[in-house]
Amino acid sequence: MKTALIQMTCSASAEDNKRKIADRISQASAEGAQLVVLQELHNSLYFCQTESVDNFDLAEPIPGESTRFYAEVAKTNHVVLVTSLFERRAPGLYHNTAVVFEQDGSIAGIYRKMHIPDDPAYYEKFYFTPGDLGFMPIDTSVGRLGVQVCWDQWYPEGARIMALNGADILIFPTAIGYESSDSPEEQQRQREAWMTVQRGHAVANGLPVIAANRVGHEPDPSGATNGILFWGSSFVCGPQGEILAQASTNHEELLIVDIDLRRSESVRRWWPFLRDRRIDAFDTLTKRFGR
Repeated sequence: MKTALIQMTCSASAEDNKRKIADRISQASAEGAQLVVLQELHNSLYFCQTESVDNFDLAEPIPGESTRFYAEVAKTNHVVLVTSLFERRAPGLYHNTAVVFEQDGSIAGIYRKMHIPDDPAYYEKFYFTPGDLGFMPIDTSVGRLGVQVCWDQWYPEGARIMALNGADILIFPTAIGYESSDSPEEQQRQREAWMTVQRGHAVANGLPVIAANRVGHEPDPSGATNGILFWGSSFVCGPQGEILAQASTNHEELLIVDIDLRRSESVRRWWPFLRDRRIDAFDTLTKRFGR
């Protein structure tokens, strides 16, 4: 399956961002892409650096204006498209939601981000209610997509449940970057940990993984920090964690890679982790802490 990841900078103009995305998708389609994956909250700047009620104006219903726009883009380019939107579900109820479009422009399914961070410059708990749809893959014409969002990518449980529910591939729209006060060595450790944990999901579950990240510097509107330098590094790895393609840390890129979904069957035969799981001894996983 030929897959495209769009790694890009974002501006304060949703219309400009959407036009740029549409152009990239058109280019990906012309190069044969069947599946296109976008980064987290791609319609806007990463607004969660501050807590401001005015930012709720960025949210929109699903279906709504953005879903109509991306449905038409998916249909025109005949691609399955993974998007990431700020969902206004009801007055006072908002989610960080991935919407997957089929090649005909219909909505194949949605996933609401389950794990919501609350860290300096990542004040997402102020904006997003945790998802309530569970870890259910989304069926499409190119396969069953195990879509999660950013902070979800650090948790092995979500990846495992997606795999147990029949996902063919794990997909993570992402917005993550450096904090300027950290040393270069610490920044490097964080970026490598980010890649390592997701490659671990690939190995543990025998599935390919796609991570599409933002890139570029976005200032903190409050001036309390020096903003976030998103580290890019969007990548695709195979079911043994092998890197199939990786973008740069500092440039916009359209990354296109062929993913052989048939390899998962072979890898799972060699490494039968699902066969040997001791599900009778995993009760502690449902508790906040063990002893």
